[in-house]
Amino acid sequence: MSDDPESPPPDTDPDAPRPPEAADAEGTRAAFDFETPAELKAGMSVIRRFWETLPNAPGVYRMIDAAGEVLYVGKAKNLKSRVGSYARGYAHSNRIARMIVDTAAMEFVTTQTETEALLLETNLIKQLKPRYNVLLRDDKSLPYILLTEDAERAPQLVKHRGARNRKGAFFGPFASVWAVNRTMTALQRAFLLRTCTDSYYDNRTRPCLLHQIKRCAGPCTGEIGKDEYAALAEEAHAFLAGRSTAVKERLAADMQDAAEALEFERAARYRDRIAALSAIQGSQGINTQSVEEADVVAIDEQAGAYCVEVFFFRNWQNWGNRAYFPKADKGLAPQEVLASFVSLFYADKPPPRLVLLSHDIEERDLVQKALTLKAGHKVEVHAPKRGERRAMVEAALRNAKEALGRRLAERSSQAKLLDVLAQAFGLARAPRRVEVYDNSHIMGTNAVGAMIVAGVGGFMKQHYRTFNIKSQDLTPGDDFGMMQEVLGRRFARLVKEHPDRLVHARDEAVADEPEEAREIDEALIAEDVAEEDIAEDAENEEEALEAAASSDEEFPAWPDLVLIDGGAGQVAAARKALAGIGVTDVAVVGIAKGRDRDAGRETFFVEGRSPFKLPPRDPALYFVQRLRDEAHRFAIGTHRAKRKRAMVQNPLDEIAGIGPARKRALLHHFGTVKAIQRAALEDLMKTPGVNAATAKAVYDHFHD
Repeated sequence: MSDDPESPPPDTDPDAPRPPEAADAEGTRAAFDFETPAELKAGMSVIRRFWETLPNAPGVYRMIDAAGEVLYVGKAKNLKSRVGSYARGYAHSNRIARMIVDTAAMEFVTTQTETEALLLETNLIKQLKPRYNVLLRDDKSLPYILLTEDAERAPQLVKHRGARNRKGAFFGPFASVWAVNRTMTALQRAFLLRTCTDSYYDNRTRPCLLHQIKRCAGPCTGEIGKDEYAALAEEAHAFLAGRSTAVKERLAADMQDAAEALEFERAARYRDRIAALSAIQGSQGINTQSVEEADVVAIDEQAGAYCVEVFFFRNWQNWGNRAYFPKADKGLAPQEVLASFVSLFYADKPPPRLVLLSHDIEERDLVQKALTLKAGHKVEVHAPKRGERRAMVEAALRNAKEALGRRLAERSSQAKLLDVLAQAFGLARAPRRVEVYDNSHIMGTNAVGAMIVAGVGGFMKQHYRTFNIKSQDLTPGDDFGMMQEVLGRRFARLVKEHPDRLVHARDEAVADEPEEAREIDEALIAEDVAEEDIAEDAENEEEALEAAASSDEEFPAWPDLVLIDGGAGQVAAARKALAGIGVTDVAVVGIAKGRDRDAGRETFFVEGRSPFKLPPRDPALYFVQRLRDEAHRFAIGTHRAKRKRAMVQNPLDEIAGIGPARKRALLHHFGTVKAIQRAALEDLMKTPGVNAATAKAVYDHFHD
């Protein structure tokens, strides 16, 4: 062991990399030309201090900066060896060197095996989103089809997202909600299974329209026996599980028997069901001959950007594909990005039995063990070189190349449009983040504000927000007051989350207007801000959930440009809200349609300029119209969803202590809410499952 305290002892593992040594100042400068040797030496000194007490065991390490932000999460088969490799003054890429310079502290978790370390690393990356890790920024819960199992009700065919905690059989994943809806429609025609909610099913007294158009067997009102309906559900389960040939052969035999018995109407129904099943198989695209269940994952890299295309094959059928654009350092090899992507992708999804990769990854065996442990069954991870599996990978790789090419072209066009927008509104530089605001209501009822966000990557739908108008002092329909509330809440939260930005803006303002800068209302900045509600646009569910891929650079939290759908009044309200918080460095532009409300005749309101119009064929005008129309669509959709929820709200939901079970018991006993309203207290107390206190609460609610 060396006597030099600055030079840690050698690693006990003979195969481990040589131990870190005191960095040579000149050598360090030559290796890293973007930082001074002193800063590099300081970072490596921090790492060496933690290195000295580390065990030779597997685990996970976190590198943390001076502000407490996690920079990087990594796993290691040998923590002492892996962390020690960061303390050398050579052989690091610029990305790793920057990370070392920023490191002020480290945290560690030891595990029993390297597989456990990999699973923990994946979970931490998902949770913490460290700056230097590969991040799956546009990931989301993929949709499944669920065939429920319920002892009290007939099996239900339903679209499902999120945690798989409902009892029943899950089939998927599908690449999009559109693919699920198309498949479910065909399954309804083929198997006549119900898709209605449990509450709707429980309260039917006659068959619904779906039964009349032959897309449901009508189990809710006894139009079909329980055994017959169970047989239909079993056929649907068999078909979705891959036994489609047997199901079609059985239906064909039933059709033939019906025809021979001269029951031509029943034979026609079997014929239609066979045609629906054929439509499902025919719409799946390229199917496989030898692969029952697999995900095909292919990566392409162009101009420092990455695209990962994932194809989903289930039951020998192609169930769609999706393109992902992970955020990763430009210096990483595609194999490294692919390895990180696979671990992150299956962090919250059940892996299939086979994962086919376009590139062989370094730790394929380790990833395979981790996925097997997570799935509870054997998972094979393979990079095929020939045969049908290779053809499947090449098809995915071709789609990845095309998707990335389209994205790069779109980003280039979007950047040019942002430049044009800056010129039209007299901005110093092209905005990186544009926020557009609009309100929607009917005579002041169900009022909502909406914010959409755009940048170089197009519409950034993961940043969209809606605001329920909460102020009790506003006159119904006061658009100016609504806009002021929305902007006030939005920027008060921004200031609270990013106070450095306001301090910087204030320092700049002090030079010119010291007295005004000192009058910023600190109380408003510190005020607790209500959470914005994420949009629940039922009519545009897929669009609201779909997250646009982020740009290569970190997308800014502060907007450079705020567009207001409105004229001088709305703009004045917006400026008043911003001034009250102390935000003075964000450009605000109003867009007024004018009297005739014809597109192309918009009037723009910019501070310091008279109202003006853009030429009819100006690209900036078309771009602003797209932004304004998207904000209008989002606001209208959110308002409609809120209004719809209010219209169908059950009065029993307003009573404290009335949950789903008691509400169901009351409806079963009385039939309708009106009957519950008219019921005497004694009658309410006789309801099975409802105690005296609950009956009194219900009676008092309707007879207050």
